[in-house]
Amino acid sequence: MLKLPSSPSIVKKNQILYTKHLNNCNYRSTMNLDTYLKEKRKSVDTFLKDYIASKKRDKDCPRKLTEVMEYALMAGGKRVRPVLCIASYEAAGGTSSCILPIATSLELIHTYSLIHDDLPAMDDDDFRRGKPTAHKVYGEAMAILAGDALLTDAFKMVCEAETAPATAVRVLKELSHASGPCGMVGGQAVDIMLEGKKAGKKDVHYIHTHKTGALIRGAVRMGALMAKANPVKLSALTEYGEKMGLAFQIIDDVLDITGTQEELGKTAGADIEKGKNTYPSVYGLEKSQKLAETLLQESMDAIQVLKKKAEPLNAIANYILSRRN
Repeated sequence: MLKLPSSPSIVKKNQILYTKHLNNCNYRSTMNLDTYLKEKRKSVDTFLKDYIASKKRDKDCPRKLTEVMEYALMAGGKRVRPVLCIASYEAAGGTSSCILPIATSLELIHTYSLIHDDLPAMDDDDFRRGKPTAHKVYGEAMAILAGDALLTDAFKMVCEAETAPATAVRVLKELSHASGPCGMVGGQAVDIMLEGKKAGKKDVHYIHTHKTGALIRGAVRMGALMAKANPVKLSALTEYGEKMGLAFQIIDDVLDITGTQEELGKTAGADIEKGKNTYPSVYGLEKSQKLAETLLQESMDAIQVLKKKAEPLNAIANYILSRRN
């Protein structure tokens, strides 16, 4: 069993580090992030509701399957990946609503991964987003099939977007890489293989940059590709996505130790209980928090070239650092 330093003094120190970073950040934004996030989430949720409505109308789609898909998709969630995709698209100069199906496809992929992660054969979790997990409500078989359906429909959603065929192909390739065996699934596989074993820094870095980081990086790149970003902008946004993706998972690791089930919407302390290899298990809690801060600062440094258009992305980076769920 992995043992982590989690004394109240360290937890309090990490909360102070959160505040210190936010106060000293060079890129603190004057924009209203709450309003921005609310608007983008509303757009994504509306698209998701329309998607589910289309499944309900389709006589070839079993009603029970649609019910499970809807349960998992509409259970809440921050919609981080779709919002990052939209923000990247806008930062690279995109202005059309054609980004919505591209961004929403990421939520289908993310939700499928959560359904499968929660299964007894994987992480065996009872709660997700504050509700019983899909397999607890509908059984393992239907949960697996709902995940399969969402994964498949994500690619269909991209194909139906109003964009040039060449751009669609680039976006599909990006989504496939980010979510496949060399991306998210690869990271999940190594995470499972090393569960309960002592992993080195390189192993943990691989798990984090693939299991979580790959889809976040992919989300940012997909937005840039849809906006036909030039090489300089694409490179800047790619670096932002890479740093953001790794920092996001490190903060998740920290919250698994310092957060409560009410805050997280899932069982707190599950990583320790299962013997998961995380940044805190290798670097300790305090150093992990500092690494996340550094990565997020570097992510914001990377997109200075985008100037004012990068404001939402900078604000999201600060939000990720200060989140409690």
